[in-house]
Amino acid sequence: MAKYNSIKDKLILIAKGLAMGTANKVPGVSGGIVAFVAGFYEEFIYSLQKFNRKGLMLLFTGRFTAFFNYVNGRFLSLLFLGMIISYFSVSKALDFLIVQYELYVWSVFFGMIIGSVIYIYKDFKSWNKATIFITFTGICLGLGISFLDPATENDNLLFVFFCGMISITGMTLPGFSGSFILILLGNYVLLLVDAVNALYEVIIALFSGNFHVFSDSYYISMLKILLVFTIGSIVGLVSLSHFLSYVLKRYKNNTLALIMGFISGSLGVVWPWKETIYKTNHEGLVQLDSRGKQIIENFDRFIPEININTFYAICFILLGIGIVLSLEYYGNNQNKEL
Repeated sequence: MAKYNSIKDKLILIAKGLAMGTANKVPGVSGGIVAFVAGFYEEFIYSLQKFNRKGLMLLFTGRFTAFFNYVNGRFLSLLFLGMIISYFSVSKALDFLIVQYELYVWSVFFGMIIGSVIYIYKDFKSWNKATIFITFTGICLGLGISFLDPATENDNLLFVFFCGMISITGMTLPGFSGSFILILLGNYVLLLVDAVNALYEVIIALFSGNFHVFSDSYYISMLKILLVFTIGSIVGLVSLSHFLSYVLKRYKNNTLALIMGFISGSLGVVWPWKETIYKTNHEGLVQLDSRGKQIIENFDRFIPEININTFYAICFILLGIGIVLSLEYYGNNQNKEL
């Protein structure tokens, strides 16, 4: 494992965290894909796997330096720092871009998924009947998930904890979008928009000397929801990493085949040409949740017409492919230097 001692290495790792955090927030895109393509996926999984009995013993006995080194703490802390920064910077910008330039943003991500598929398939040399079947199964699962109908929003804390455990899979399973799973569970807006924005507003208020936010029931509720969601995410992240570490060691080719299938199947989720279908009542009026948010029912995908917007979208798809292949080129050069 790399030591990340130089300023350059640290900044690059923070940038990778930024990319993972941004990808995790976009429905249909998996932060795990970033880790996979950028070449640090296995280090990420094995580092998380170090949060085991030995690691916890080091932590609870006060041997913090030994614990930090044991869990590859420099790598994880820099990576998660980038993710945290992304939620209050890049993710905010991305929210704006998706509203203003939805087609082009989805086109870039669609291209990045295609680039990821190209990257993974061309280097996979262990094709046989088993891996072909597993890849096909992964494709079917990915496509099947993309056509499920979203549920209604639910702020029950036990359900929020479950959402945290499930949604974090996007960081550890490339092609399995945690954000899209939250849409299917009905809690994407609650957990990744409302709760995060509430935390941002609380932080701004505290820096400006306004402590009345702690007497506001809405902010208290949102912070409680975000805390439970975070705890669920940590539990899911650590427990799933142990499982993935086990299967990667013993069934690496089959696991990679399933991941390739998931990534291929996720193309259906990020298809750029789609319209959001909102849930309506018998009178045809769009239904709202408890806070006045429009309830998403599904996405209507269509074949685009040939026009200037389609041409621009194709250019952005090519840009997305280029971004991933550039990451691969950079990763290969880094490995040669090491």
